[in-house]
Amino acid sequence: MNADVRETLFRQAKEWVLEAGSTIRTKINDPLTIDTKSNPNDLVTTMDKDTEVFFAGKIRETYPEHFILSEEGFGDELSTMEGTIWIIDPIDGTMNFVHQKRNFAISIGIYHDGIGEIGLIYDVMGDVLYSAQRTKGAYKNGQEIPPLKTDIPLKEAILSLNHFWLCENRLVNEKEMQRLVKTVRGTRTYGSAALEFAYTAEGIVDGYLTMSLAPWDIAAGMVILEEVGGVTTTADGKPVNMLSKNSVFTSNPCVQKEILNDFLIKGKK
Repeated sequence: MNADVRETLFRQAKEWVLEAGSTIRTKINDPLTIDTKSNPNDLVTTMDKDTEVFFAGKIRETYPEHFILSEEGFGDELSTMEGTIWIIDPIDGTMNFVHQKRNFAISIGIYHDGIGEIGLIYDVMGDVLYSAQRTKGAYKNGQEIPPLKTDIPLKEAILSLNHFWLCENRLVNEKEMQRLVKTVRGTRTYGSAALEFAYTAEGIVDGYLTMSLAPWDIAAGMVILEEVGGVTTTADGKPVNMLSKNSVFTSNPCVQKEILNDFLIKGKK
């Protein structure tokens, strides 16, 4: 993608993200219709749908040649990453949105021919925007985020992971995961994949591990994290498929191989 085209697209996407966030904050205490999708804990609200409709309408009006890959059904059915694709999660962390009214984000990644060009993660209630353009660095509210540290030993690392990893699961022997948790300095879970990617990019945590995420959960975060030197793979070290669900391990490279080889691959089922 041409740099000038990318800059123009970035400015427009940022404007829409901030506008959508403002609307959510204004309506945060309005009554919600809450439904479930794949299971009773997979929530979707009227706000998720309305926000996605907002983005879809803006994109189709302004960039009719672009495609949309999104969570709530207002996008396109895609079998290829060719062309310019907006990958949208209107509210990432819906359970937090419903129960806490905080710790959720708008997440938009813009990809061109399979390459991540733009990433935007907006912590709506905190009014914090993480952003990146390919090759131009990553930013938090306009301040550049420095490259990730290169000298963090595993015993001093903080990992973000869901506690289901410590129970019997389909991917990795839980004993190896329990050993990992005992090895690192600490673990956290925030309930929003987009924010956990952003926090990894910022160095607040040193890695984020999850069993199953859709492309809209990770598209923006992968662009942002790559700009500070982070790496993202599946839980067994393979490339992420941007058209399907994946296990995901995103992290600072200085702990990535050790976690992959000594825990995740070693304990793989």
